Amino acid sequence: MNLNRRSVLTAALAGGVLVSKVGRTEAFARGYDPQAEAIADGVWLVRGKDEPIAFDNGGAIANSVFIATDAGTVLIDPGPSLAYGKALSALAQRVTGAAVARVYITHLHPDHSFGAAAFDPAIAHALPATRHDLVNDGDGFSDALYRMLADWMSGTAVVLPQGDAAEGNVTFGGRTLRLFAMNGHSNGDLAILDQKTGTLIAGDLLFHDRAPATPHADIDGWLAALDRIEGISHRLLIPGHGPLDRNGTSIAQTRDWLTWLRASLRNAVPTGKDMSEAGAMTIPDRFAGLKVARYELQRSVSHFYPGLEAELLPEIGR
Repeated sequence: MNLNRRSVLTAALAGGVLVSKVGRTEAFARGYDPQAEAIADGVWLVRGKDEPIAFDNGGAIANSVFIATDAGTVLIDPGPSLAYGKALSALAQRVTGAAVARVYITHLHPDHSFGAAAFDPAIAHALPATRHDLVNDGDGFSDALYRMLADWMSGTAVVLPQGDAAEGNVTFGGRTLRLFAMNGHSNGDLAILDQKTGTLIAGDLLFHDRAPATPHADIDGWLAALDRIEGISHRLLIPGHGPLDRNGTSIAQTRDWLTWLRASLRNAVPTGKDMSEAGAMTIPDRFAGLKVARYELQRSVSHFYPGLEAELLPEIGR
C-alpha cells in the first residue's frame, strides 16, 4: 500500500481526526463562499483572493469564469480543491440557471486545476501539454496543498482532463469560443475568447494589480505570448489573478514586471549577490500597486537564480 501525506490526511479526516495547523489543533468549520459578478452578456467572473495560497483562504486565489450556453455552463478554471469545485458548481447553477456541462483548465497549477475533482473528467478539457504536466507534477502539487491547506483539500484527487483543447474555434451550446494554445507561464497556457462578448480569458498569462508568479515560467516565451494577446481583438480581459481589466492594463503590467525581473536577476548574479540578497533588492516604485510583489520576487529568485548562477558565473579552476 502506497501511503503519502495526502492519503494519510484523507484517512484521518474521514475518521474524524482533528488536524493540527500551525501548532494548534482545531475543528474545521469553514467553507468556501465564492461570488459571481456578471461582467458581460452570459459571462460571470468569480474572483480569487489577491494573496498567496494559505490555509486562511483555502487556496481560492485564482479567478474562475462562467459562460452560459444552451447546452449548460462552461466553467473556466475550477479552483484548488474538490470542495471549491463543488461550490462553483452550485454557484453556476444559481446564476446561470444551468449545470456545468464543460470545464476548461487553462494550465497545470493547482489553484486553477484541482477543482476538476468535482466534475466528470470526460467534460474537462485542457491542452495536451497541461495534461502531460499534470501527470508528471500533479501528485507533488497535491502533497504540497494537503500540507498547506489540510482540511480544505479533503477528498481532492488529481483529475486528468480527458478532452483535448486545441487552437481554433469551438462551438458549444450555440456559443463560439476561440481557443489559443500558448506557453510561457507554463508549458501549456490556454487562452479563451468568447466571441459573442469579446471577453478574453487569459489564465495566468496575465496578472492584474498583482505580481506574476513564475514557478514554471519561460520569460521569453511569456513575453511572446503577451505580444500575441495584445494582437487579439477583445473588449474585456480576465487575468488569472486580479480584477477585471477593461483597458489592457494587465498586459502592460505583466510585461513590465517580467522584463524588469529578467534584467534585475541577470544583473544581480555577476555582482555576487546571493539568493537572499537578490530577494531583498529594491522593487521600483512603479510596482508599488502590485500585491504580493516582495513575495513573488523572492519566489522568482528561487525559481531562476540557480540556473542563472550556472550560466553566468565561471567555474573555479576552469
